Amino acid sequence: MTDDDVTTIRPYRPEDRAAVRRICYLTGYMGGRVDWLWRDRESFADLFSGYWTDREPQSASVAERDGEVVGYLLGCVDTRRVPNPGPMMAHHLLRRGLLVRPGTAGVLWRMIGDVAVDAARHQLPPMSAYDRQWPAHLHIDLLEVARGHGVGAGLVRRFFDRLRESGVAGCHVETMAENTRAVAFFEAMGFRRHGEPANAPGFRTPTGDRLHVQLLVQPFEPAPLSSDA
Repeated sequence: MTDDDVTTIRPYRPEDRAAVRRICYLTGYMGGRVDWLWRDRESFADLFSGYWTDREPQSASVAERDGEVVGYLLGCVDTRRVPNPGPMMAHHLLRRGLLVRPGTAGVLWRMIGDVAVDAARHQLPPMSAYDRQWPAHLHIDLLEVARGHGVGAGLVRRFFDRLRESGVAGCHVETMAENTRAVAFFEAMGFRRHGEPANAPGFRTPTGDRLHVQLLVQPFEPAPLSSDA
């Protein structure tokens, strides 16, 4: 698939890993740079792209323009396969000293504080968005040069084709509720909002306001009947 024979969507290859990690970091804050919030690139890329490139590359696609990767979709057909991020976070906390490293210490200590406060108020977000009606999920990020040309829609349609061919019941995605452009994009792709936005502990806008995660879902077929129905 091409965009005016300029941008090509193709399967992810191992040699794309560095480019995907770079884009993950460059677009990590609602499509823009995240370095003002999280300055350690390696830990951020591990947390938000590592499983999908390293453990389920067959569900990933990239957008390539003039030989350069300018966007990607990282997918997972069954969210239960993704390991709990706790051990990876602990690894980076110890190995990279994130709790004392300038550029990560602030957000992490704030995250710890937010979790404590939200727990006391019974406002912690759900541990997982998994549901058998939409077991798959995706992450999609594009550099500015690839936006507004149908590239994102092409990446999503390619992943949906894979899911339908595999008999997967549906897909979900989580994005910041404050990222109205992303929410509008996913709704245009057929997703619908599910539930109210949940707190995103530790994460803030540049002005210090709290951010919230919005779950959007798209079932492809009716939910299977329960075995005890």
